[in-house]
Amino acid sequence: MSSLKVGLLGLGVVGGGTWKVLTGNAQEISRRAGRGIEVVAAAVRDLEKACGLVGDTVRLTQDGMQVVRDPEIDVVVEVVGGDTVAREWIMEAIAQGKHVVTANKALLARHGNEIFAAARAQGVMVAFEAAVAGGIPVIKAIREGLAANRIQWLAGIINGTTNFILSEMRLRGLSFHEALAEAQLLGYAEADPTFDVEGVDAAHKLTLLASLAFGIPVQFNKTHAEGISTLAREDIAHAERLGYRIKLLAITRRSERGIELRVHPTLIPAERLLANVEGAMNAVLVSGDVVGPTLYYGQGAGELPTASAVVADLVDVARMQAAPADHQVPHLGFRADAIDDAPVMPMDDVVSSYYLRLRVEDRPGVLADLARILADASISIGSMFQEPHGDADADIIFLSHEAREGNVNDALRKIQGLPFVKSKVTRLRMENLL
Repeated sequence: MSSLKVGLLGLGVVGGGTWKVLTGNAQEISRRAGRGIEVVAAAVRDLEKACGLVGDTVRLTQDGMQVVRDPEIDVVVEVVGGDTVAREWIMEAIAQGKHVVTANKALLARHGNEIFAAARAQGVMVAFEAAVAGGIPVIKAIREGLAANRIQWLAGIINGTTNFILSEMRLRGLSFHEALAEAQLLGYAEADPTFDVEGVDAAHKLTLLASLAFGIPVQFNKTHAEGISTLAREDIAHAERLGYRIKLLAITRRSERGIELRVHPTLIPAERLLANVEGAMNAVLVSGDVVGPTLYYGQGAGELPTASAVVADLVDVARMQAAPADHQVPHLGFRADAIDDAPVMPMDDVVSSYYLRLRVEDRPGVLADLARILADASISIGSMFQEPHGDADADIIFLSHEAREGNVNDALRKIQGLPFVKSKVTRLRMENLL
């Protein structure tokens, strides 16, 4: 059988890694795929640099459309990122009847419904294992390995930058800004880290995972995202003292009221597996009704781990290229006519437990007033402790039982207006992950 002809859009970190894996492990990949997989063309910015990597074995161009429209190419691999030019290239590749492999979570989170519909109409595959959690095969696990299950919920650490920062804050007592500077020095964080530290990157990935888990349309605009940039080192210390660790969690859960889609810093009991994922590693915990909880752990980014996922998708394309479209695995694991219209729950309706910290004047009556406001909002206090701060103030930390987010928001607005409250209330959610 002739080899699968690949066109690369991008020869940077992931594209270069893909080239290295395909050439370095060519024999093993061919044994698995049943045929060779050969990069024949690539679109790059820097022709000289690219030539230094691939020599004269690959046709190089600076025009992505030239690669997309090349009649020799069977599958286009897009690893340039962004959701403008990359979208045009992918849509044209699909129109040309070519399969697509992409690592572009932002593009799929925002335009996935359109892209998957176009691919179905053309009978081509769009594979995206590398878009979530780098080298961890979590997409294939949810879409295929857990197909017998009704997924109940999943929770993941799916941004290595923020996990590294939180690990450094806990282990070394650094502030957020000190830990961020360390992450940038080591190459874990971009010069502009906004997408990572504000939870946007994790929200892109969660959007895709939720669609795979529950068979719902891709709905990034309904995903709640909070980051870690305002997290204080004292909250890390308090959490540790209380038997918890703080992680930026991406959580989606199915309930009778709809689907939860949320990313935020979360207190997790220190004995949980996810609480012990350190550094830049990723992990996703998936709970199915048949299999129970399953954990997927590994490197969530980097040249070779991400390239591993790209090449795995290419192997799937090589195996399935000749199969009729209705024999291919559906993009989101569910047939198009079985996609569910279950609503995404407003964040106000989500139920969770809470960690609340605030600074107050240390005088009689303060605790009673705070407890009254919480009780009026149907928020039950699980535990509380007070820590002196100077001569006249104190920090109060409440841990609540489960409460509705909207009720907590109402209570916090009232608390924030009290004359004895001297700081903004810090509110973090808590999850047991049982």
